[in-house]
Amino acid sequence: MFERPKVSPYLTVSPAAGAIAFYTSVFGATQKALMPSLDGLRIMHCELIINGGSVMLADAFPEFGQTRQPIPGEPVTMSVSLEFETRQQVEDVFAKATSLGAKGDVQPTNSFWGTRFAVIRDPFGHRWMLNGPIKG
Repeated sequence: MFERPKVSPYLTVSPAAGAIAFYTSVFGATQKALMPSLDGLRIMHCELIINGGSVMLADAFPEFGQTRQPIPGEPVTMSVSLEFETRQQVEDVFAKATSLGAKGDVQPTNSFWGTRFAVIRDPFGHRWMLNGPIKG
């Protein structure tokens, strides 16, 4: 058995293959596991390592009854927070993400709680909160 962080977000995102490509490009994600579905069109399970933690994702499978396709324009209510070692990483990830189709919800700014902070909404609707030190 392998170790996994105590809490790992599991995203339902369609198309999952597009999300995997986006997260790999923007966050430098590395793929730990990939299980395609039997139909050959969707991803049943993927585990990515992002910033030292696991993020899992899969396409929606409404035919199994426990998940549904997102309604177009529907906001996703869950966010993933990433902690970076430098201010510049926040700036770089924000710039890369927005150049590849993410919406900048909060431009990089110095927060009142003491971090360099930004928020992006990826092309699949998920929010990513980016935190780093104000200096450095």
